[in-house]
Amino acid sequence: MRRLIYSMTVSLDGFIAGPDGAIDWSVPAEELFRFHTQRVQETGVQLCGRRLYETMLYWETAQESALPEEHLEFAQIWKALPKIVFSTTLESVAGSNTRLAREGVGEEVARLKEQPGKDIAVGGAGLARACMKLGLIDEWRLFVSPVLLGGGTPYFPPGDETINLELVETQTFGARVVYLRYRPVSNDLLRVG
Repeated sequence: MRRLIYSMTVSLDGFIAGPDGAIDWSVPAEELFRFHTQRVQETGVQLCGRRLYETMLYWETAQESALPEEHLEFAQIWKALPKIVFSTTLESVAGSNTRLAREGVGEEVARLKEQPGKDIAVGGAGLARACMKLGLIDEWRLFVSPVLLGGGTPYFPPGDETINLELVETQTFGARVVYLRYRPVSNDLLRVG
């Protein structure tokens, strides 16, 4: 069964965008960019909220620009990746292998999880929040950047229940960004331990 993975760059104080929506602080250095390219290559479907979709539209035409080879490689991988954009405000979407979904996040994710293939990624705080409320996230991947934003869009939404997680991987990159990969711990494991 495919897993649903929520992965974003996050400030040390827990935000994926600043109070004004700025994400310029999260631009990855070369080493981290290569790591992100690898992760996208290991993804079977990308679920996007409207804002992430609009941000990532850049990569649909990036090959027309004079860019470093690793950026052109990412653009090629991104264009080939199937993408589903969840939005109630967009009338249509552009881009390669991209389709619009207006509702039914739970049903869509359940259907995708049952299909064979690579894992599913979810990006964007609002969409990830909806997936978390439905208990659909199988793994959280945070790229913690050494910056304090003081406010903005939180990586983790306020929740009504405790979700116990276990750390399954960590890595530090040259730019001092720390990668943390967590998955949920079942309640049965908590009772035994």
